[in-house]
Amino acid sequence: MVELGADSVPELLDLVARTAPGPFRPRTHELGTYLGVRVDGTLVAMAGERLRPPGWTEISTVCTAPDARGQGHAARLVSALVARIVVRGERPFLHVAETNTGAIALYERLGFRTRRQVTFRGFRTP
Repeated sequence: MVELGADSVPELLDLVARTAPGPFRPRTHELGTYLGVRVDGTLVAMAGERLRPPGWTEISTVCTAPDARGQGHAARLVSALVARIVVRGERPFLHVAETNTGAIALYERLGFRTRRQVTFRGFRTP
């Protein structure tokens, strides 16, 4: 497990493009700590911190390359982020599409629970 920074942005964007975990832009990594797993030098999994309302930190962009799934990478990354967040005296949270049952099962095994169902909407100005 490694901490990812500005020098990792091309790899981060490539992994996001291959796995579609949700919004991630070239400067998103600046919002908090991003951790990754490399296998033979290739980034195969990542997760990080994004939104930070007072007392809380969102765990975001949890994703694993298809050929590296089922090896516990996401669980280790999320657990490491949770530990860092708790040490700061904050509470971790995340969001997940209700159709992503595999991720929901993982998050529940790690101690997360559904607090609220939320409808997200996106709008663009012409």
